[in-house]
Amino acid sequence: MTLTNFTEETFHDIINNSDVPVLVDFWADWCGPCKMIAPAVEEISQKNTGKLLVGKVDIDSNPSLAETYQVRSIPTFIIFVDGEPKEMVTGAQKSILEALVGRFI
Repeated sequence: MTLTNFTEETFHDIINNSDVPVLVDFWADWCGPCKMIAPAVEEISQKNTGKLLVGKVDIDSNPSLAETYQVRSIPTFIIFVDGEPKEMVTGAQKSILEALVGRFI
């Protein structure tokens, strides 16, 4: 499964209508740690096809989403269940992301 690129226009519709948990990666193109964790995010998406939707929010293009969810540093990951944010983690560690996903799928 490929990653979904969320925009301010599509974000809430996708999050609210997903039948599976949604892991959202808040990132920016200039962020080194974001680029470092990107392959792990893609791998998590592929390993959990059908059980998890994984998407990305470019905070430079979608600043209101970052503000709404109080994203203060990147990369930040939020997992949503039934349209509601359940847990947030900041940083670029694959093991932490895998543990987060494991709690919700």
